[in-house]
Amino acid sequence: MPDTKPVFEVKANEFEFCFTSQQIESANLVHTAPLVFNLLQNNRSVNAKILTADMASKKFTVEVEGENFMVEIKDELDQVLQKMGFGLAANKIIKEIKSPMPGRVIEIAVCNGQAVNEGDKILILEAMKMENCIVIHSAATIRNVAVVAGQTVEKGQLLIELE
Repeated sequence: MPDTKPVFEVKANEFEFCFTSQQIESANLVHTAPLVFNLLQNNRSVNAKILTADMASKKFTVEVEGENFMVEIKDELDQVLQKMGFGLAANKIIKEIKSPMPGRVIEIAVCNGQAVNEGDKILILEAMKMENCIVIHSAATIRNVAVVAGQTVEKGQLLIELE
């Protein structure tokens, strides 16, 4: 019996979709260039390009025929965890952003008193010759930037305080 249960929830701007694994496997999707795809469906060809990708949070910016879409994908586990209340920013108020690894602060993109939104870049941390963009996970106001560009930081060191 084919799998007809919605497995993936996809939000793209104001649109919401559910897809079964069978629908995804049978999609006529052609990889045409790095990060560029062509989808053939209902006698229509649609070009899509992935502009940004955050694999950990399953959030992407995708350009479809000249229009940008903020896309978020939730699999079955994500859906169960959401129903249980895990991972919701509303359930956990974050007051501090700490360094996830030792490294050097390359750029600070915010200043004290600045309002930031979910997904905004707050700083770039270089670790092992790779630049890591640190983003905010929920709307907040910057109370204090505790580091300066060029500063070396340790794992767990306070980078930014939030209000």
